[in-house]
Amino acid sequence: MVFRRSARRMRWLGCYRLGPVWKALLIFVVIAFAGQLLGVIFNKSWMQPERPHSIYSFPSENSQGDSLGSCQPHTHIMFLKTHKTASSTVLNLLYRFGEERGLKFALPVGYQFGYPLPFIAQRVKGYRGPHVAEFDIMGNHMRFNRPEVEKVMPADTFYFSILRDPVALAESSYAYYKNVAPSFRRAKGLADFADNPYKYYDPRVRNNHYARNLMWFDFGLDHTSNFSFALAKRGVAAVRRNFKLILISEYFDQSMVLLRHALCWPLDAVVSFSLNARQQMPSGRSGWVGKAAAPAPLALTDKQRLKLREWNALDWHLYQAFNLTFWQDVERFGRSRMESEVALLRTKREVLTRICLRDGGRPIEASRIRDKTIRPFQSGLVKILGYELQSGLDNATWEACLRMIRPEIQYKDLLDLRQFPRAQQPQAAGGLPVKREPSVLRNEDRGGKRLVEKDWDGTILFRNQSLEQIDSKVRLR
Repeated sequence: MVFRRSARRMRWLGCYRLGPVWKALLIFVVIAFAGQLLGVIFNKSWMQPERPHSIYSFPSENSQGDSLGSCQPHTHIMFLKTHKTASSTVLNLLYRFGEERGLKFALPVGYQFGYPLPFIAQRVKGYRGPHVAEFDIMGNHMRFNRPEVEKVMPADTFYFSILRDPVALAESSYAYYKNVAPSFRRAKGLADFADNPYKYYDPRVRNNHYARNLMWFDFGLDHTSNFSFALAKRGVAAVRRNFKLILISEYFDQSMVLLRHALCWPLDAVVSFSLNARQQMPSGRSGWVGKAAAPAPLALTDKQRLKLREWNALDWHLYQAFNLTFWQDVERFGRSRMESEVALLRTKREVLTRICLRDGGRPIEASRIRDKTIRPFQSGLVKILGYELQSGLDNATWEACLRMIRPEIQYKDLLDLRQFPRAQQPQAAGGLPVKREPSVLRNEDRGGKRLVEKDWDGTILFRNQSLEQIDSKVRLR
């Protein structure tokens, strides 16, 4: 149809009366244009080395649609991965973005950067001194320590993180760290803990940081003091100095739009599926995954929820401050513009769900996932859910979909293996290394005697020292 309409226009313009010279010139222009187009396709598709790619092709900087014009994408990125805030989903899109572009990751020797100890540069695999080796992306769990991070990451690094309502975070933390935090382990349920947290909480006991002001702790702020407005104000100011953007978990899609504009990324780069979800069901309200009815150990009354908010007062103050900043950013961005981009993001997620996932994209229990290499790690009271891929996908689509659902631990192992090929491990089915069973940091007690503190992978951290002692050593450096 297009060619017939063009032919009619040419006849209408009298082009059929052109002499031989003009006809030859016209044929030359058409051939030249076709050759240029084929050259672009040839150069982009056949001559460049193949890298992992998305189902959606990423637009160039100068293309229209969901790209951002002429700005250059940020590739030096530090993400503070806070606990139980949808941060595993954010890390997945960073992993994908970096893998697709051949960027270098600052990876931990184990699965966390010595958490819960304050971060030190020596925890980065391949670190040989300040800026001896350049890294592009850092995002695994750590307790933030800006001077040490700056030894690893370039000066133009973009720093961002994510926060969540402290009551919802407390529910998730209790479910996940029930057997890790002594405060939680001693309580009969979260309601019991909320009614009288001081009965169970001792800040001197290792891993009890999971039970109070966990986000405050992850940002490296003073967790040993009681709440005061002066302390809360100093903490908020410190986060503002260190981070260019703070996302809000409850408004995940809006957060992704702000993030992609801050990083100058195409919209496709921030399309994701919810990872590390616990006993959840789809929610049409937000396009994200909302929490289902809580199991009995997590059930709370309104009064108990208020008590948990007061118990986590530093986290609540932090959340309130940056929730306000978040919506100020949305207003500056433009409400209608935000609604349009969120709608487009959700549409793309729905399309990918239909392409990639079985059961309509509903997360399923790990034991039901037939490919054992993509089963999520299990911890705590509730089951952590994962996904199964559609059958019959072509290789490129299967690989792109797999990257979107690959659990954090397996993805880190895969990137580690590619980045440090000399330190290869035995491989399981699907090309992934055999997964070392990660154990959350814990005390090893034998007959009441504390022995050695270990990271996820068994790396020795320190002996017989409290977090207060470690913090004082870091502050003296």
